[in-house]
Amino acid sequence: MEGYGIDPAPSTHPLKIFDVARKQDKFIYACAPMVRYSKLAFRQTVHKYGTDICWTPMILAKEFNRSSFARDSDLTISTQGVQPCTIVQFGANSPLELSRAASLAAPFVNGVDLNCGCPQSWACAEQLGAALMNQRELVRDMVVETRRRLHGDGWHVAKDKDKDSAQGRSVSVKIRVHDDLRKTMDFLDTVIGHPQDRQVDWITIHPRTRSTPSTTPIRTEALEILTTKYSKILPVLLSGDIFDLSTLPFGPFASPVDQGLATLTIKDEPNGDSSHANDSTAAVPKPSNTNLSGFMSARGLLANPALFAGQSSCSWDVVETFMCNVARCPLPLKLAVHHIQEMCGPSLGNDKSSLLSKKDRIKLTELTNMIELIGFLDDKYDEYTGRTGGLRRDL
Repeated sequence: MEGYGIDPAPSTHPLKIFDVARKQDKFIYACAPMVRYSKLAFRQTVHKYGTDICWTPMILAKEFNRSSFARDSDLTISTQGVQPCTIVQFGANSPLELSRAASLAAPFVNGVDLNCGCPQSWACAEQLGAALMNQRELVRDMVVETRRRLHGDGWHVAKDKDKDSAQGRSVSVKIRVHDDLRKTMDFLDTVIGHPQDRQVDWITIHPRTRSTPSTTPIRTEALEILTTKYSKILPVLLSGDIFDLSTLPFGPFASPVDQGLATLTIKDEPNGDSSHANDSTAAVPKPSNTNLSGFMSARGLLANPALFAGQSSCSWDVVETFMCNVARCPLPLKLAVHHIQEMCGPSLGNDKSSLLSKKDRIKLTELTNMIELIGFLDDKYDEYTGRTGGLRRDL
């Protein structure tokens, strides 16, 4: 967390974004928490291209509390450039650990999210992530204690009442589902609490079970049942299989629709930056016709950071934007190369065009420093366009 001497507290409460989206009848677009990948440079890139709220990678609360190195490396924020609306996600299994971590992170983010969905074996062995889906009372205690701790620190956590406050902070959970949906509903009833005084601000549902591989389609029937019940109480985001906005493969989105979906814009956004807005008026599904408040993408955004701008695949201007962000917010070379490999390969949607051939994407792994990476991309851009001058020639 660079810049301890500067107060980088964001001024846009996440619930205000949800509220504006509801009034405009638009969906929220979110970048999922991705281990290693949803670092600041990538969050800034997807934000420019239509993503409204960005999650950090999952951070282990216990390590975050005990190690200044973990705090500095795991939570990167911007003190001068664009700081997207940012939700820090923690992996925790203790009310004390989660609340302490939330207290440390609150000055630098817009909200705190508890991971109840990570299916990786190491996380479940530590009673983190998806393992928490069988411990609903513990999850309830964690979110209640976190909200109490933030309130005691002076942050405004009165949910909708504080959505206009610059000191407002949110508390949310991201979940998977059980084979028996009754268990999922018991979990949500316990964690949400009384509908008129809910304990979380929104939920993100990944409609796969702990053991369901990502190659298996999401459980659309489970999503429909859960959103029908809980969207009346609080906003619901969908995570999973969001690869192409023109062919969302479930419910009212099953039929292809036009490209160019309108993205959320906030008139009083602090930066005045509406560069990610898309003014398309194409007839597309609206939140008012569904039980969803928005969509969260992981793999889809890795391959195409402009997914939520309505682009069907990644373009060279997106690559240039990402590399400029990397220059300001450095990433390890191997991580930057992996991002470029994903962006320059085929998207996960219907458009299978790619910026680089498979052979060229393999060559990326042979590069030894960032200067070589920039030079390689400049050369490939010149080959692609038949011009000279590299990526920045036309930008």
